Amino acid sequence: MDMSYTFSQEELQEIERIKSRYPEAKAAIMPVLWLAQAKWGWISEDVMRTVATTLNLPLAHVKGVASFYTMYFKKPMGRYHIQVCTNVSCMLLGGDTIFERIQEKLGIGHNERTADGRFSLEEVECMGACGGAPMIAINEDYYENICYEDVERILASLP
Repeated sequence: MDMSYTFSQEELQEIERIKSRYPEAKAAIMPVLWLAQAKWGWISEDVMRTVATTLNLPLAHVKGVASFYTMYFKKPMGRYHIQVCTNVSCMLLGGDTIFERIQEKLGIGHNERTADGRFSLEEVECMGACGGAPMIAINEDYYENICYEDVERILASLP
């Protein structure tokens, strides 16, 4: 295992706190993977191994969870990860057009990253904001009732 994938003492304390909320360590996989992704930016094989070792669980179990959920990135993503909902409500109100225009502007497709690593783009099914469609998320910030001009303004405002 690559030794650069180790949790700090503070992170290990947080993992112990997370584990204490559940009857068994296996139930803590999702929040610990989320913590790992926040630290390393994505969930590589080495990161999954570190999580498995830290939680004293089989690597196969951690891999199963990490590969099932799309919220865990299996490759490096941009500093600003843009998710565009194209499910029914958002699609009917222009979500698919917004996604296509962002693709053209950034020159990347679904689950791709710009060459400078600044942006990545993902087309997602439903983000639970049907009443505020169309909507996008950039990292953990959600934008509802959005049009492409709003997207351009938001992207231009990012440092």
